[in-house]
Amino acid sequence: MNKNIIIAALMAIGLSCPAFAAVDLNNASVTELESVNGIGPAKAQAIVDYRKAHGNFKSVDELDNVKGFGKKSVDKLKGEFTVGAAKPAKADKPAAAKTEKKAD
Repeated sequence: MNKNIIIAALMAIGLSCPAFAAVDLNNASVTELESVNGIGPAKAQAIVDYRKAHGNFKSVDELDNVKGFGKKSVDKLKGEFTVGAAKPAKADKPAAAKTEKKAD
C-alpha cells in the first residue's frame, strides 16, 4: 500500500475529528460559545445576557432557562458545556493610605 495514501487518510481522519474541550458557560465569550455546534450568534448572546442578569450557571441544565433553549436542546448540548467558577474580578488598586500630620 502506498505510504502517501495512508498518510492522507490519517490526516483526513484527524481533521474531521478535532480535539475538543467543553466550553465553560460561566467564562466563555460570545465567540467561544459560537464555536459549539448548534450555537449561533443569537443563542450565544442569550447565554451571556442570562449570565449577566442571573449570575453564574450552577449546572448545564440551567440552560433550559435561557431564551431559545428547551430541554431537548439542553440534553443534546450537555457534553459540549461545563460549568466552572467565575473568573475573579479585577481588583482596583488600593487607595494610598492617608497619613495624618501631627501639629507641633
